[in-house]
Amino acid sequence: MLAGPAAGQESFRVELGRDGETLADMHPVFLTFENRPLPAISPEEVARRYRRLFETSGEPEVRVDALNRLAQIRDRSGLELGLSAEQEVGLYRDALASYEAILSRGAFSGRLDELLYQMAKAYALTGQPGRSVERLEQLVGLYPDSPLVPEAQFRIAEAAFAGGQYPKAESHYQALLAGSGRPDLKAKARYMMGWSQFKQGEAAWRRATITFMAVLDQFLPDAPSLARVPEASIDTLDDTLRVLAMMAARTGGVAALDTWLARAPTLPAWAALLYDRLADVYTQQGRFEEAVAVNQAFVNRYPQHPTVPDFRDQIISVWQAAGQPDRAEGARADYVAAYREDAAYRRLDARHQERWRRFARAWADSRYVNASALRRAGDLAGAAEWYAPAAAEYQRLAMRVVAPGPLWRLAGDAWLGAGRQAPALAAFRTAGYQVPGYDAAVDSAWAEVRVLIDRVGRLAAADQSLALVSLSAAVDRFTETYPDDPRGTGALADVAGRWLTLGNGNRAQVYARRVQVHPLAQPSERYAAWLVTARVRQAAGAFASAERAWRQALALHHGAGTEAAREEAKLRRQLAESIYHQGAQAADQGDVPLAVAHFLRIETVLPGSEVAIQGRFDAANTLLRASQWQDAIHQLQRFRHDYPDHPLAVRIRDKLVLAYSRSGQPRRAADELLARARDLANPWPDRLRAAELYHDAGDIEARNALYRQYLATSPVPIEGPDHRRLQRLRHRLLSTEAIPEPWHEALVRAELDSPWHSDQTLAWATDSAWVLARRAADRFRSLPLVQPLEDALARKERALAAVRQRLEQAERLGGEAVRSQVLFLRAELYRQLARDLMASEVPGSLNELEALQYRVLLEEEAYPFEEEAIALHEANHQRITKTGYDEWIGKSLEALARMHPGRYQRQVRWMEWHPEVTNDGA
Repeated sequence: MLAGPAAGQESFRVELGRDGETLADMHPVFLTFENRPLPAISPEEVARRYRRLFETSGEPEVRVDALNRLAQIRDRSGLELGLSAEQEVGLYRDALASYEAILSRGAFSGRLDELLYQMAKAYALTGQPGRSVERLEQLVGLYPDSPLVPEAQFRIAEAAFAGGQYPKAESHYQALLAGSGRPDLKAKARYMMGWSQFKQGEAAWRRATITFMAVLDQFLPDAPSLARVPEASIDTLDDTLRVLAMMAARTGGVAALDTWLARAPTLPAWAALLYDRLADVYTQQGRFEEAVAVNQAFVNRYPQHPTVPDFRDQIISVWQAAGQPDRAEGARADYVAAYREDAAYRRLDARHQERWRRFARAWADSRYVNASALRRAGDLAGAAEWYAPAAAEYQRLAMRVVAPGPLWRLAGDAWLGAGRQAPALAAFRTAGYQVPGYDAAVDSAWAEVRVLIDRVGRLAAADQSLALVSLSAAVDRFTETYPDDPRGTGALADVAGRWLTLGNGNRAQVYARRVQVHPLAQPSERYAAWLVTARVRQAAGAFASAERAWRQALALHHGAGTEAAREEAKLRRQLAESIYHQGAQAADQGDVPLAVAHFLRIETVLPGSEVAIQGRFDAANTLLRASQWQDAIHQLQRFRHDYPDHPLAVRIRDKLVLAYSRSGQPRRAADELLARARDLANPWPDRLRAAELYHDAGDIEARNALYRQYLATSPVPIEGPDHRRLQRLRHRLLSTEAIPEPWHEALVRAELDSPWHSDQTLAWATDSAWVLARRAADRFRSLPLVQPLEDALARKERALAAVRQRLEQAERLGGEAVRSQVLFLRAELYRQLARDLMASEVPGSLNELEALQYRVLLEEEAYPFEEEAIALHEANHQRITKTGYDEWIGKSLEALARMHPGRYQRQVRWMEWHPEVTNDGA
């Protein structure tokens, strides 16, 4: 039984899977002499027999082999052997004697290195670590090439570490690592060597960092390994990172990390974990500023590292842990800012994208709230500075969420608060029309309409056109997309009114019509639409259609109170004006009955109004223009009777004057003018017109009375027509008055004093001058030369002077045409004076001689007058060469023949002479 297993030994292995981390908790390792399948009996029975063999055998080798078999059965079958911990320790304590006995004989069928190893294990299990280490050191010293040396080195180092002998532990771990041990054992050794170095103090920390970093390199060689860490290695890695972080925290923090990592040719996969662990250390120590600095340092140094979002997130957590919400908010803002750009955002994984959306929403909300508070406080400029970034963030966020409708709506509100209408409108439009399933889409669409309405309202009329085009498009879009929303009809009515204000009647009419036929339109909206239609049609001259529209609006108008009454009055006035314009159109087209009918029916719509009064007035005018004089007179008289104090009534008299004049009633026309003149500051234009009408009517007495009154005011002509008119009045008076002399005198004097003349006025004045001259000549002739002659002669000379003056006036007025007559009459005056002087009475007191002498003296006195008469007649005679022969020259020749017969009493035949004209006109 014993020889077989010994001879069949094939290999030696050490079971480490169940070993403890220190010698104190290790199980002994058994040598496996044979690796055969278990016998075809129950494991429990086999174990019972080996235990009995161990208890009954006195051979050390047999006992050791029995224990090995028991361990093998337990390991391979997984069965418990029924031994308590105390019993198991007792077994191994008993086995130690067998181990020592074999070792003391120096003879062993197996390998002594294996025996030493098992003895060390047994000593360790039975609580004798010193003896265990001695056997392990003996194994290492005697058998350096044994495959059990790495395990022995590890156990020796473990014992040294447990005993605080850290340099010795480091030495044995280093020896193991330099040898050819198993990778898992070397991994443990490297890890423990790092701790051994760490325990030796800061002087050995440089070696410790290198060792621990090698541990990390082994477990985490690349980025994929970070996601495949075995559960059994988690604690080891965690402790490694923790101790490295502790050393960094005590030796420079981030600077220490930079120094350590600089030794690697490339950034290790685990570098982010190390930064993270250092930040955790600082946070646990309450050193929050330094914790943030570590996270920020990693972000700054490795901005493209995939873990940067985690570090940014951790900064937020640190500030929150520090109880500094403002700085945490700032960190969230930095996080949001770092991934605002689409490219950066797309590089985030789903978890961080969700976090960015959450942070961005909170960031935008906080700015929106601050902006709203400033706006409520009246600080619009400050509010705009907060609204703008909130709007941009909402808009960016809206493009990164599944249901963006509310965000687009918020973006629109914020842009509007920032005074940025263009992006606000785009945001409202997106929320209103491009987000399926958004339950508040209609309100967003309406917000776009309201913003555009407000914008148009704030612009000057000259700048509204383009803005109104945009508003119209928005209203069209709203009403087409949401036809059942009651706000649409109000917007349509508003747009119609605005297009009307800008003068685009066609567009205004289109929108007004849509309101009029819309089933949801309210009466007030239809009322506004009919107002637009009425104004458009009225502006276009379609007054009949306008009248119908005004009547529709009037039917829809409701309300009470002063304002409503004023509004109704305006409507009625517009209706009345549309009727008035129909009348004007009919009048222009020559349809007098229709025009008059329209004008007169205005009063049924708006009685007593200005437009109704104007209609009455224009009805009369229309009849006047159509020469329907009697109907016109009737309407004019009615108008004056109904509206005697209206300003238009002043013009009635003129129109009546015209109607009376044209209808053959000049006397009534004159009466109208005189009646009006009574109320005028300057009545004479009307009175003179009345005089002319009396003249036309043949009422000379009434005419002359007005002429006399006017001329009594001594009017002064301002220009030629005034002078000619006054002369005509004087001429008419002297032609019809019983005593015309004053008018002859006035006519002559006015013509002589005036710078303006006409052939007619000169002729009139010349005639009057001759009349006055003849009357003066008659008076001259009628004065006798009686005693006392001196006085009579003085009177005669004065009369002669008067006649000469009149003749001079006649000559000035008649010119060359009357000069012959004037010369003749002047000569005859002197001749008459000579005759009268010769025939004058001789004083009775004279004797005959004295009487004779007296007559000689008279002849001597008369002779010069006769000579003067001859000279004047001769002067007249001499005019023949200049003017030719006329009647008065002939009379002068006859007079000369009587006065100077020797020279002038001849038979003379006067012929006209014409110069010879040749065939060529020469």
